[in-house]
Parts: sequence; C-alpha cells; structure tokens
Amino acid sequence: MSPHIYDAKVTANPTTGQVHAVYLRVNYGTVDETREIEPGHVMADYDLDGNLLGVEILGPCLVSSLDDLLRSESEPVRKFVTGAAPRELVPA
Repeated sequence: MSPHIYDAKVTANPTTGQVHAVYLRVNYGTVDETREIEPGHVMADYDLDGNLLGVEILGPCLVSSLDDLLRSESEPVRKFVTGAAPRELVPA
C-alpha cells in the first residue's frame, strides 16, 4: 500500500451552508467493498486487500462508530478522520 493521502470532500446546502455529507479519503485505490458501519449514516470503502480507502458520513453519527471503525488504522489516519469530520455530523 502506498503512503496515505488525506482529502475531504464536503457537500453542503448552498443557501444555508449546513453540511449534508463528507467523504474522507485516506488511500487511493479501487473500491472493492463498501461496508455500512452505522446504518444510513457511516459507510467505509475498502480495496480488494481490505485496506481502508475512505469514510463517508451521511448524517449524525456516534463518535464510538468512528472509533470502532478506525481502531486498526494508523494514528495519522485516526487523527485525520476524527479531526476532519464536521461537528454537525459527529457531535461530541
């Protein structure tokens, strides 16, 4: 696996600026599997080797859902995902 990349794509209401969703990419690659981490709210994309490619947050989710998802990831990946996730979608 090549070095991690860190990229965030935010989708927001153009009138209010309210965040609707965010995609946090941590690796380049082709998505082989998308896992629903928290139904309707958090999805995670993985490549053929099971490496995490990105996390999509579609609605408010529990911090514990992200913690569980990221438990086996490197510290920089954990910091990026938890730090870049909008507070509207991951309330403390």
